[in-house]
Amino acid sequence: MTRSASFAGKLARRLLGAFGWKLLVQPPAAPKAVIVFYPHTSNWDFVIGILARSAVTLEIHWAGKDSLFSWPMRTLSKSLGGIPLKRGQRANQVAQLAAEFGRRDSFYLAIAPEGTRRRTEAWKSGFYRLALAAGVPIGLAFIDYSRREIGILGYLTLCGDEAIDFANIREAYAGRIGKYPDQQGKIALAATDHRNTA
Repeated sequence: MTRSASFAGKLARRLLGAFGWKLLVQPPAAPKAVIVFYPHTSNWDFVIGILARSAVTLEIHWAGKDSLFSWPMRTLSKSLGGIPLKRGQRANQVAQLAAEFGRRDSFYLAIAPEGTRRRTEAWKSGFYRLALAAGVPIGLAFIDYSRREIGILGYLTLCGDEAIDFANIREAYAGRIGKYPDQQGKIALAATDHRNTA
């Protein structure tokens, strides 16, 4: 879902500019997508990312454990685009989110596939299986501290062949540098990753 520029959005864009950040966003060609965010190496990514989310006219959501949606955080988490995942059902996170895509006419969901700010040797597979299950493309969102740029590079329709899909993802993110480059995870899936977590 797109939205018209609000006062808060215009303010967020000005703040990004004041801090030296440039916002680059390729508009979507489809009403739904899994938005992959890479690289994620710092807590500052979330702060800058929330500003960027406020500055764009694309309504982007994120998923979090349901404890983040209890009082007193409930109103804030929902206003920032949060979608609660039911506690005790980690094995069904992909199914929960696929159902969320099915319920909505328009839905953009952001996921950090590294799953942590620390270096990982592989991405979590949930985003990939979710995009395939929901039949939606992935949006290639990024943060680049070397250029002080943040945004969405474009969109990729997955073919379901991991080798081809991940080669395309790696090519798209080439040269994008996180705040702590040595903590950037490899853009690949673990050979044994058959979990259902996002």
